Amino acid sequence: MWLDHTQIDFPSTQSALEDPNGLLAAGGDLTPEWLLAAYRRGIFPWYSEDQPILWWSPSPRCVVIPQDFRIGRSLRKALRRGTFTTTFDQAFERVVEGCRAPRAEEDGTWITEEMAEAYIDMYHLGHAHSVEVWRDEKLVGGLYGISIGQVFFGESMFHRETDASKVAFVHLVRQLELWGCTLIDCQVSNPHLSSLGAIEMCRKDFEHLLESGLAQPAFPQPWKLLWTYG
Repeated sequence: MWLDHTQIDFPSTQSALEDPNGLLAAGGDLTPEWLLAAYRRGIFPWYSEDQPILWWSPSPRCVVIPQDFRIGRSLRKALRRGTFTTTFDQAFERVVEGCRAPRAEEDGTWITEEMAEAYIDMYHLGHAHSVEVWRDEKLVGGLYGISIGQVFFGESMFHRETDASKVAFVHLVRQLELWGCTLIDCQVSNPHLSSLGAIEMCRKDFEHLLESGLAQPAFPQPWKLLWTYG
């Protein structure tokens, strides 16, 4: 389905394609209104520079349930070493740029300049948040995403030192658990997310949890890190 950018009108997620998995529509816009409307329905944008804006709702969905999250042994060791310092919302634009940087196994990036600007706008409006990981005042990893109600929609993460993105993720999950978070949406599974405890669930179950989480009060603002390991 092609979307007219002048009117927000997403089709039912049940009409998403199976091949490619979850493709729902093309077109539209990346304004805060469009993005918030999409995320509230479990839809997110994902496209390349040479494509129109593509909107997705894959099934199964990759998620983390904060209350069920367990920190693995190797990650516990990394946390005990105390090598890194973690903050929230202190360098959002730098985190986005870190996530945009080409990776060794990839030729380019799906975070276009238009996408980066859209999420930076969402950050300034209080809808997007970042987790930063520092070593000796140098940014070495982080992640960012969208927050609505008691749901966090993860977008991307990066690391410049071993375990830095994992440390960011652990602090995010544990802090959101303290706030009563219902669901962390990780969109599409990959080995890195699986190693962090992400699981897959069908669209019906995901949308049920999504609806429940969106009905809850938003996380406190501004974001402040309260959780510490140990």
